[in-house]
Amino acid sequence: MFQIGDRILYPMHGAGIIEAIEEKEILGEKQDYYVIKMPIGDMHIMVPMGKEDDLGIRLTVDMETLNKAMLIFHREDSDSALPWNQRNRINMDKMKTGDIQDGAEVVRDLLGRSKIKVLNTSERRMLDIAKKILVSEVALVKGFSEIQATDLLNKEVNHAG
Repeated sequence: MFQIGDRILYPMHGAGIIEAIEEKEILGEKQDYYVIKMPIGDMHIMVPMGKEDDLGIRLTVDMETLNKAMLIFHREDSDSALPWNQRNRINMDKMKTGDIQDGAEVVRDLLGRSKIKVLNTSERRMLDIAKKILVSEVALVKGFSEIQATDLLNKEVNHAG
């Protein structure tokens, strides 16, 4: 169970801060919801309490874990010889875990592939989503703006390449 002020990551949506816990009545049923402010995109998301495990919501990583995840960009990428639909399935499974290492691998692998060949629409969308999620967690953990977090990520990627 999370508390107001907790910094969380909601897989496939990004990092945010729990601003409130509110009771709402939907379809005649009252339930408590986390109100999560997503700083990137300036959105608010409501998530039913008790569903956080099912949705893979977790606390954001600590600075050490974040720094280790950034090292992913200095390692060789995964096998790009796989057919695109198999790569896409693997990448989607990684994204759904919400694990920062998995997300960083998706970004690294798709960026590496994009240097060799133009990404198809699905892979381009996956890269955009993966980068947004990674940038949002970097921003929250480091106390950065979206621009600063994006610059840091780009620096890591370029330094590794």
